[in-house]
Amino acid sequence: MKKVRHTGSHNVFDNIMKKERIFKNREALSPTFIPSFFPHRDNEINGFANILKPALYGARPSNILIYGQTGTGKTAIAKFICDQILEKAEKENKQIHTAYINCKQTNTPYGVLTNIGKSYSNEWETIVPNAGWRIDKVYAALKQKADDNGGIAIVILDEIDALVNKKGDDILYHLTGLNSDLSNSKISLIGISNDSKFTTWLDPRVKSRLGEESLTFAPYNALQIEEILSQRAQIAFHDNVVDPLVLTYCASKAAQQHGDARKALDLLRISAELAERDDSELVTIKYVNKAQNIMEIDQVRSIVSTLPIQYKATLAGVVLNQGKRKDGHQTTGEVYSTYMQICKHFSLDHLSQRRVGHIISELDMQGMINAKIVSL
Repeated sequence: MKKVRHTGSHNVFDNIMKKERIFKNREALSPTFIPSFFPHRDNEINGFANILKPALYGARPSNILIYGQTGTGKTAIAKFICDQILEKAEKENKQIHTAYINCKQTNTPYGVLTNIGKSYSNEWETIVPNAGWRIDKVYAALKQKADDNGGIAIVILDEIDALVNKKGDDILYHLTGLNSDLSNSKISLIGISNDSKFTTWLDPRVKSRLGEESLTFAPYNALQIEEILSQRAQIAFHDNVVDPLVLTYCASKAAQQHGDARKALDLLRISAELAERDDSELVTIKYVNKAQNIMEIDQVRSIVSTLPIQYKATLAGVVLNQGKRKDGHQTTGEVYSTYMQICKHFSLDHLSQRRVGHIISELDMQGMINAKIVSL
């Protein structure tokens, strides 16, 4: 049999590449976009700026812990303030360095220290390799580089609870104690977390050093989310391509469920993309409903894929037990028995039944399962 290969000049994108009717600037709806103005966050921005202000006088600002649910503007505003202080420092001829570290992506002491080192110098990677050194050697190299460069370093540790959950508070102990080892420079830490209780697990010394000041970002209400969507829509879309009801609808959906502006922006973006694929000249509520179905499916998939391995094993235990009883109910003991078989099959270290019980409660909080406490 001969293989036939298409040799024509037709490209699969020829038919679908058209002038965009709806989008003017897609980037304005992405989570990484930093606007020049943040509606309903003046108090938080002023509070943040006042805490960091001493850096412009050459003094170390307090360490800050920022709390708030997902999509309340914590990360975007922290990056915005750092950009602003760098701009001001350049005009005032002050030495300020900034580093942004997402602790879900960089969650080892080695990775955190090397990321801070890069904020001081582009030559850092030629001095310290990405892996292979002992931690105390990396720590010594960072101290040397900080003192050689001088000035104030502002380090954002986003999702800081992920760092503590994975590696304990050793790295935070070293970072918060770094200032006492520096003679010609100082470091200020900004920790960002969705979990206001994470400090309860910290060593009391780390807790008092790290949480010198704190800021809390409240969830947005429907009107506030609508204003944010309106601001971004003006940048993202051509004129008169979005039904005005769409912004109200997206905002009310987000406010009812979570107060998460990021999810509202995602909902608006996917709605517009679906309308564009349909060659529609207007984004209507019909596309918002379609987009919501797509997002809910993707959300469950992404939550499951990012669960730690022990959570996956526990969830698998629940799913495998589901078909065993007619009423679908199962006890913690039954889940634990199946969980132990899964651990044995995949050569996983198993946890205690008490710890698996905690994981079941957390999966319940995330909406993955329904768990009720019943006295037996």
